[in-house]
Amino acid sequence: MHLYDVPMVFILIGVALYAVLAGADFGAGVWQLLAGSGENAARIRDHAHHSMAAVWEANHVRLIFVLTVTWTAYPVALGSIASTLAVPLFVAAVGVIFRGAAYALRAGTASRGELRSIDMVFSISSIITPFALGTVVGAIAARRVPVGNAVGGLIVSWTNPTSILIGVLFVATAAYLAAVYLAADAARRRDSRLEAAFRTRAFVSGIIAGAVALAGLLVVRSDARPLYHGLIDGDGLGAVIVSAVAGSTTLALVWYRRFALARYIAAVAVAAIIAGWALAQQPRLLPHLTIHQAAAGHDTLVAVIVAVVGGAVILFPSLALLFRLTLAGTLDALPTTPATTPSPSALLVASRTGIAARLAGAAFIAAIGFLTLADAAWAHAIGAACLLIFGVSGFIALAPAQIAANRGK
Repeated sequence: MHLYDVPMVFILIGVALYAVLAGADFGAGVWQLLAGSGENAARIRDHAHHSMAAVWEANHVRLIFVLTVTWTAYPVALGSIASTLAVPLFVAAVGVIFRGAAYALRAGTASRGELRSIDMVFSISSIITPFALGTVVGAIAARRVPVGNAVGGLIVSWTNPTSILIGVLFVATAAYLAAVYLAADAARRRDSRLEAAFRTRAFVSGIIAGAVALAGLLVVRSDARPLYHGLIDGDGLGAVIVSAVAGSTTLALVWYRRFALARYIAAVAVAAIIAGWALAQQPRLLPHLTIHQAAAGHDTLVAVIVAVVGGAVILFPSLALLFRLTLAGTLDALPTTPATTPSPSALLVASRTGIAARLAGAAFIAAIGFLTLADAAWAHAIGAACLLIFGVSGFIALAPAQIAANRGK
């Protein structure tokens, strides 16, 4: 692996995480739309709404991460993609905005009519957004995005059979993931009615998603022959097999009500689809543009890698804790005791393992990267500044316990 490949690995990891985690959120909106009517339908909508309360905002961090790294590490490619595929990207952005607004406004509804309207906006946005993002992936995979500013067709680039197929597959996969996750949440809460409802939905949507994926191979074969050969005869075949096996295993686990394990195997199935696409398309990023040709300069790539690794030190522990608490059901119930304001001593002790320690670790990694891997003077200046930040934040991380002890004397 070369230096110019490393940011692409980060991007693909971000895309896979977004497809799995945000995909499940989008799928929850699908099930809100298809809940039907009656008391059980209202419970299905409420369950879908509350299950993603703690994580739906965090999931979109990955989309911002993917765009930022692509913009910095492969600027020519992102410029070509963003200009040619401006329409579906705009639709996806509008969908994300309307979806977030609808989610926030749902708690303030005063009547059933308002609630239905808000849920409708949320559900439609939850379908439009993954579909639009899927057409973007399809356009890139089908090599419909030429290099240059708005060189490709503004409409035909993302309305071809491959783009439509992948857009539909994104929506079907999102519904499948959401049903598996929501069934697991219902089982954890010992709600047998919701568990049965989402178990059926998981099984049906999993079969539909698998059928769309298999039928899609015929579409890709006629519309995007290089991608087809990369998936069937090339490096992507292994990922296709992994996805098929993981998807079938998930259906079996759902059938036997092993929802907790099914949640993770379903994620593997979706992530394998992303890996298969990447392996089938390598080393080309766009037509007549390889990853090497699209990459930014050496210093920029080093800065991106150091920044991502340093940021991961701060971000990943927080996200891991959030999802662990969510999956364990710790955040399901609101506290019944009134909140109390912690003392200054308690805050100081808590900060010892908090943001200051993570900032110190990130600054240390960044300093090593800028001072040793880069040659430019500006990079060395940033490295020196990072060392200073490391010293200050490290002191703040280590000092609170001693300060709190002195205050308690």
